[in-house]
Amino acid sequence: MKSAKRVNIVSIKLVKESSLLYQRRSVRSPEDGYDLVKNFLEDRDREHFIVIALDTKNQPVSINICHIGSLNASVVSPREIMKTAILSSAASIIVAHNHPSGDTLESREDIEVTKRLAEVGKLMGIELLDHLIIGDSKFSSLKEKGYI
Repeated sequence: MKSAKRVNIVSIKLVKESSLLYQRRSVRSPEDGYDLVKNFLEDRDREHFIVIALDTKNQPVSINICHIGSLNASVVSPREIMKTAILSSAASIIVAHNHPSGDTLESREDIEVTKRLAEVGKLMGIELLDHLIIGDSKFSSLKEKGYI
């Protein structure tokens, strides 16, 4: 006779670390997204990958630093990105990361991650609105470049 398997009973919740006031209230363009995240991502010495969760009116409800990478790489998983979106009850997301070099040219990996996130988002009903690459006082939108 086998012994019973113990199964943990858990609850999951998002923990608010801090907050900020966003004067525009909603994100309507890549420029709006850049204005929201530039203070998080400019002047960092390593790549930071963040997720902005938005409600049905494109109002940001949360910003999460999903991954901190090395000088020139940040390995992100759609699972980790969507976990933040789900816990925030997001209707859509914008992702962004910085290039410490200051150059906003997208890499092959940036394009691949963007396409995977768009596919996963479609399956889950959480639209990827844009992927922003932040450099020295400038940014690049992968949506504007046609990758989404």
